[in-house]
Amino acid sequence: MTSPKKKSKSSPSSRKQKPKPGLPRTAKHRREVALAEVKDDFSHYLRLAASEEIVITRHGKPAGVLIGFESEDDWFEYRLEHHPEFLTRVSEARRSIAAGSGIRLEAV
Repeated sequence: MTSPKKKSKSSPSSRKQKPKPGLPRTAKHRREVALAEVKDDFSHYLRLAASEEIVITRHGKPAGVLIGFESEDDWFEYRLEHHPEFLTRVSEARRSIAAGSGIRLEAV
């Protein structure tokens, strides 16, 4: 004989959400938060931003995104990915390789 399943005492919002099937585990969860709420508890939302996407809304419409970093390496990668000179160099290198004038790694 099995015992009946007990109902959880925690509220649905406090339970840890399970990842949805089909989504990669590295995908960040998205949370929309009103600007006034973020202003009241900025440090809390900055900590959350390291592990999930925080979309800041103004009058219910997206107005910005709070980006947090778990490590200095994450910060460095973000800066590289958004640095105009670096992006230009990558683009030029790709065009050069596509044109056949690039240098193969084996030749270096």
